[in-house]
Amino acid sequence: MNRRDNLKLLLTGSLGTGLIWSACSPEVKQADLSPKIVGGTAGGRIPEEDDRDSKLLSENFFTELEMKKLNLLVDIIIPADEVSESASQAKVPEFIEFMMKDQPANQTVFRGGLMWLDHQADERNSKSFLEISESQRMEIIDDIAWPDKAKKEFETGVKFFNALRNMTVTGFYTTEIGFKDIGYVGNTPNVWEGVPQDVMNQYGLSLEEKYLEVYLKAEDRSTLATWDDQRNLIS
Repeated sequence: MNRRDNLKLLLTGSLGTGLIWSACSPEVKQADLSPKIVGGTAGGRIPEEDDRDSKLLSENFFTELEMKKLNLLVDIIIPADEVSESASQAKVPEFIEFMMKDQPANQTVFRGGLMWLDHQADERNSKSFLEISESQRMEIIDDIAWPDKAKKEFETGVKFFNALRNMTVTGFYTTEIGFKDIGYVGNTPNVWEGVPQDVMNQYGLSLEEKYLEVYLKAEDRSTLATWDDQRNLIS
């Protein structure tokens, strides 16, 4: 099982246990949610929430160099494959940028973690994380990507990478690209043609022949049924 398959299992098994990061910051939780706030905007956002989102989107937390590092890192966690595009192509770094402002408590972990990577790259290769080779980056990542195996001295990096991995998975699998990656189709209209014949055969069941001509067919699903005076189905 590859990394992407593991992440899919992690996501589908953890939706109810807090993997999906709440989009409510302490400021929102303290907002006045009394009954006088009624109605909402498209997508279920009340005007106050729209105003707050616009404000956060107009601000920048990460520097340009930090965003470049994030693009590299999220694609290490979820690279492109034959099924879908990568995390950076799904705009996961932009999602993380927003979350840093929506949940400021995460800022120290993420900015500190990005600085930690540069420190490790400099200690090992006398270059920044962006300047070292892909194999040299993976040597650092391998030291922090497996919490149970990581050395005590890498504790800061492990904490950062755990948070980054969780937020990357959350960001990726809540986009259209992520939906397609796991085959999620949502509330998609379809046509039900009855119990499959092989299942009917398995249980020794069959449709009553006298009704075969009047059973609803997919091509007639938009046609209104007609009944006689005794409430028998005609067509």
